[in-house]
Amino acid sequence: MALPVESPAERLAPPAPGPLVPEPYRVAASRSETEDTVTLSLAPLQDPLLAPRPGQFNMLTAFGVGEVAISVSGGPDSDGTIEHTVHSVGPVSRALCNSPVGSVVGVRGPFGTDWGVGDLAGRDVMVVAGGIGLAPLRTAVIQLAGASASGGARRFDLLVGARTPDQVVFADEIRRWREQGTNVQVTVDAAAPGWDGPVGVVTTLLDKVPFDPKSTVALVCGPEVMIRFTARGLVDLGLPPENIRVSLERNMQCGVGLCGHCQLGPLLICRDGPVFTYAGVVADLLLQREL
Repeated sequence: MALPVESPAERLAPPAPGPLVPEPYRVAASRSETEDTVTLSLAPLQDPLLAPRPGQFNMLTAFGVGEVAISVSGGPDSDGTIEHTVHSVGPVSRALCNSPVGSVVGVRGPFGTDWGVGDLAGRDVMVVAGGIGLAPLRTAVIQLAGASASGGARRFDLLVGARTPDQVVFADEIRRWREQGTNVQVTVDAAAPGWDGPVGVVTTLLDKVPFDPKSTVALVCGPEVMIRFTARGLVDLGLPPENIRVSLERNMQCGVGLCGHCQLGPLLICRDGPVFTYAGVVADLLLQREL
């Protein structure tokens, strides 16, 4: 049987886009959040990717350096522009943070599960963020703060922890959320001159917020040790594990559950997460000191 013969045009055609092919996005703006954290506004050069839901992540490519998983921290705008808040901790994230306005990066996604903001209507919500963990929560906080400010009866509390005052991300937005009526409490591990707020880890704020365990859902993101102690603290205060949602992080390299680098016990974080309910296997895994 004769094999099909490709025409010259077919041989030269670019590969069809897919989940493993990054799309070009232009750095439309770059905003410094802290000394080592930058928020990038990325505008599509072609058709925009699917709109990400709060809590999902994209794979960002610094061409010539590598690729890294970064949660979506804002957008999309009407033109498809999205925001990613990047903490400089390695070669790829450093290259992304240093990307000048007008340069091009690669984006593919969105991937993973989300915070499920749409099913929180009529519920009290407590958001607990540690350090850069506020970035994956930012789009959810924007929606929740807006809903609370519009006169809804739902209670919304935001608890934020950082190492030092100058490491608090989205400081201007935190002030704006407070002005909208959100109960925002910020604590730092180590104070600095001029700081008159609480000092201590973010879990010290939990028992300072009155909440009804029967109607409250908690969204938690930050370093894994912070997630572990926050979730256990909320359970000790009466919140059912199924009402606690946590976002976990691992070495996600493919985003579609193929490579296995993000395996955590029976879970693949990129496919089954990153947002999980703190119950069952997740609670059991997080009870272990080292994962």
